Amino acid sequence: MPAADRISLAIVQMNPTVGDLAGNASMIERYYQQAAKQGAGLVVFPEMALVGYPPEDLILSPDFRKQAMQTAQSLAKKTTKDTAMLFGCVWEENDKAYNAALLCSGGKIAHVQYKTMLPNEGIFDEKRLFTAGSGTKVVEWNGLRLGVLICEDVWHHDMAEGLKSQKADIAIVINASPFEAGKLTHRYQKVVQAAQHTGLPVVYVNMAGAQDDIVFDGGSFVASVAGKIEVQLPEFSAAHYMVELAKTAQGWSASSASHGAAMATEETLWSAMKQGLFDYVGKNRFSGVVLGLSGGIDSALTAALAVDALGADRVTGVLLPSHYTSQDSTDDAQETARLLGIRTMEIPITDGMETFEETLTPVFQDGGWMTDTAIGGNLQARLRGITLMALSNKFGWMLLSTGNKSELAVGYSTLYGDSCGGYNVIKDLYKTQVYALAKWRNAKGRAIPERSITKAPTAELAPGQKDEDQLPPYSMLDKILELHIEGRQSAEEIITKGFAKDVVEKVLRLVRMNEYKRRQSCPGVKLSAMLFGRDRRYPLTNKF
Repeated sequence: MPAADRISLAIVQMNPTVGDLAGNASMIERYYQQAAKQGAGLVVFPEMALVGYPPEDLILSPDFRKQAMQTAQSLAKKTTKDTAMLFGCVWEENDKAYNAALLCSGGKIAHVQYKTMLPNEGIFDEKRLFTAGSGTKVVEWNGLRLGVLICEDVWHHDMAEGLKSQKADIAIVINASPFEAGKLTHRYQKVVQAAQHTGLPVVYVNMAGAQDDIVFDGGSFVASVAGKIEVQLPEFSAAHYMVELAKTAQGWSASSASHGAAMATEETLWSAMKQGLFDYVGKNRFSGVVLGLSGGIDSALTAALAVDALGADRVTGVLLPSHYTSQDSTDDAQETARLLGIRTMEIPITDGMETFEETLTPVFQDGGWMTDTAIGGNLQARLRGITLMALSNKFGWMLLSTGNKSELAVGYSTLYGDSCGGYNVIKDLYKTQVYALAKWRNAKGRAIPERSITKAPTAELAPGQKDEDQLPPYSMLDKILELHIEGRQSAEEIITKGFAKDVVEKVLRLVRMNEYKRRQSCPGVKLSAMLFGRDRRYPLTNKF
């Protein structure tokens, strides 16, 4: 077969839903037909595009594996000789399940490539679910020698070296690589190294959309042998894009009419949170969301994100004033609603608190217990949680929790109170990041009251109470937490960086003590390498 010197390739940044084999197959077929009409010779989909990612223990179900393979074979029958497709799916052979890439052409599956390097950290659990492949095999297709890698494979030089030794023309990498702040740059570095090392252009195709607490940011690209990103596709965009690859005297080169500009850090974080919330609400068929509006920055930022993701008509804010709620807080909550154009309800909890005081005072035998933050303050928060969950049950709205990462880290929340919720869009944002994003969002169009940003943060658990009565200033707290959580540094290591010994020991003690609260918190968008519950998992009973 004569060697080809040009290929029109369609990159599909697809947003599948885990387990929706029929819906994902329909989406794959639709993208395939669109790309074929545009003259694509090959249509490339992400890793596990048919199954969705991460499939978790669905892979352990024989019936699920069987149906997935049957669906894949049905898709293959719809391909023509002129336009092939490459997509990810689970594949079973000799009672072993593999993370596979299927090349389909002319109505059949022409090649099955198994993933060799199975990640097993953070959100990834592939060694428990899949059997590892034994390296890659270059496949002859339409005069080209294609080398196919699956996600983690490209991060290992020996895998790329295998393509080079088999004289591949082009390397294609299909991925379900989750978003983390700064990760796109890291992908560039690794893939460019692979392209330079092998002398092959690398087509990197990534998933888009969100699944539970994981967001896939798209951002597919083509890396040239010269170490250049020749084609960069938009981040956080589910669509297909045509890329032309041509063989020149200097090697293969790529071009495309669709380029995406790299986003600033704040925009990527905002986009990831929007995508996570949008897909969680949509894929789970909630009609809208509800949240408590306290007048503080966390609830204001959460409300702004919800409006940007879902639209103002699908967001309801609830004011739940108590004895301790200041007029400023009420005014700021109302101003948040006005700026965002959302409907509000006001449901005072004062009577409820008085009822509980009357009910419990004979048991506690202490008339002053309501001013005790640990009892009265928590009761106040739980009354709010009960009320918000009642609205959720009545109207079918999903309740948004509004606790940030700093609070979750040190347990500065009330279990079954302000921790109530179905989803927490700011779960992986430190408090200082919340402030930075509030200012960034206001610069694009005022959405958050200025006083919510500038006033001292308070949960108003008691008269005049402030967060810093119990915690170090957030500017200090967040630095300590980041060194400990993301950096995995000990108290001794953090103290050497200039932090007071007593402060560091207190913060780390609070982190250790409150694993039980974090374990019971709702899911939220992964933004960092250390999302509580996904990446960072510690035993509840722990005396280390």
